[in-house]
Amino acid sequence: MRTEVGSILADDVRMAKFWRKAGGKVSCGLCPHACAIAPEKKGICGVRENRNGALMTLIYGKVSSLHVDPIEKKPLFHFMPGEIALSLGSIGCNFRCLHCQNYSISQAKVDMYKMNNLSPEQVSDICERDKCRIISWTYNEPTIWHEFTYDSSVAAKRRGLATTYVTNGYINEEPLREIAPYLDAMNIDVKAFREDFYRKICKASLDPVLRTVELAHSLGIHVELTYLIIPEKNDSEEEIRDFARWVSSISVEMPVHFTRFHPDYMMTDIGPTPISTLDMAVRTAKEEGLAFVYLGNVSSDDRENTYCPDCGTLVIHRAGFRTKMIDFKDGKCGKCGRPLNMVL
Repeated sequence: MRTEVGSILADDVRMAKFWRKAGGKVSCGLCPHACAIAPEKKGICGVRENRNGALMTLIYGKVSSLHVDPIEKKPLFHFMPGEIALSLGSIGCNFRCLHCQNYSISQAKVDMYKMNNLSPEQVSDICERDKCRIISWTYNEPTIWHEFTYDSSVAAKRRGLATTYVTNGYINEEPLREIAPYLDAMNIDVKAFREDFYRKICKASLDPVLRTVELAHSLGIHVELTYLIIPEKNDSEEEIRDFARWVSSISVEMPVHFTRFHPDYMMTDIGPTPISTLDMAVRTAKEEGLAFVYLGNVSSDDRENTYCPDCGTLVIHRAGFRTKMIDFKDGKCGKCGRPLNMVL
């Protein structure tokens, strides 16, 4: 028999947000899966459970991973460049990507993974102790950690800290609107631009991700996109052009990171992305008008640098997550003064 202490139960389980009763089940409204969860069962994410007719989050304050990283590692190239971020993750995910590089935590089960417990204020304490200006929710999917990331982000903003999500974008409108005033930036994975890929590879759907990108941008959150190019899966010029054209319809200033695939998890039978494919993606995105296009997971490539789209000046040089300001002033090109969609 659990006794309640405020909204926290004695075994560290907390009441979840965004759900309603649906017969003998509870219907979760946090993400587009809209899981109808039977008693004593969990949703697709594995961390939200129907207990006695109420939806509980099993990971409030539970941290599996905590590191200090350059913000460029997220990757976020136009958000507080050169700063370091306190990066935190828990366990679970609302996707089942066959190529997940963090599957050891994204597919872990709550009762089989030892985690540390933190309060929202402790997150900010650690951030300040380690001389970070940014808290980044990353490693696993932050959406399913919503109750904790929300409370912690509210606490962080009171102390003048910035907050970011590294996310698959699978979140409903209401919870995104709730956290938006306390969320400064998002790197959103658009994993492909075809519904078939999302259904087969991620066990999810594309359209909700696109809506998240559009809504986050409209809410004033700084948005950058990552598109991991997987050979023979999402690498056709037609698909990448469709993706780039869609990004341009939102903002040609939105940074896009095309990253190189490396075999992992359940997709070890596919080799790394050819450099020629990455070259094609960059060329195609620029043909569609995108101003800031980058490559990731490629060593010694100057396409990690930021160049002024107008005059071509090298503004920021990057190598191995090391950042050097070259000709950069107040978020603008130091030579011609063009704004560069930078948050400082």
